[in-house]
Amino acid sequence: MFAAQGAYDRVITIFSPEGRLYQVEYAVEAVKRGAAVVGLACKSCCALAAEERPPSKLLDENFTWKIFKIDDHIGVAIAGFGPDARLLVDQARIYAQSNKLMYDEPIDVEVLAKRIADIKQLYTQHAGVRPFGVALLFGGVDRYGARLFVTLPGGDYWSYKATSVGMGSEAAIEFLEANYRADLTVDEAVQMVVKALIKASGGKSEDRRFKVAVIPVETKQFRILTDGEISKYL
Repeated sequence: MFAAQGAYDRVITIFSPEGRLYQVEYAVEAVKRGAAVVGLACKSCCALAAEERPPSKLLDENFTWKIFKIDDHIGVAIAGFGPDARLLVDQARIYAQSNKLMYDEPIDVEVLAKRIADIKQLYTQHAGVRPFGVALLFGGVDRYGARLFVTLPGGDYWSYKATSVGMGSEAAIEFLEANYRADLTVDEAVQMVVKALIKASGGKSEDRRFKVAVIPVETKQFRILTDGEISKYL
């Protein structure tokens, strides 16, 4: 006997006859409706860029809710529900510091992305909870060089050379596929993620607020660019 049509999306623990988890798909849709973020990893650096849409013109320009520092060598950009991301960002910071205390070395980017993906997957298995409606782009520099990982609401994670998630990400990905090179300099990488973000926002940069972070391979130090630096690239 099958439940009434539409009943499969009421709880996270029930598969539809087609083998789908509708609540996870709804969470993915929430990510697609969020403002776009872009990430890129090349030989010289890892760069993250995000479009922020402030709810008020009076909001502090130095305040950011789309790009966060996890450790000296890792940052993250988010697309989707900010409150969901905040919890996962705090947990990622704990993992990074615990790894440093336990092994006396910085955590690998993939290890961190996998641990956060494990938390997301756990929230697809228990009744009374819902999936995290957020995708996280982890970018950083570890012993393997510059790396970029994406964790999705269902708990899967992927490694990319460059990618984008959020509203308009298809246009950004198309631009990255056509222009990405592994030998980009730091300036070229920043310029490329900014261009990709403009593509995602419909080709307009006016009245838009962009945030950009970069982790150079030489220094392995996460840094958010100032508005003045970003305006030069724009």
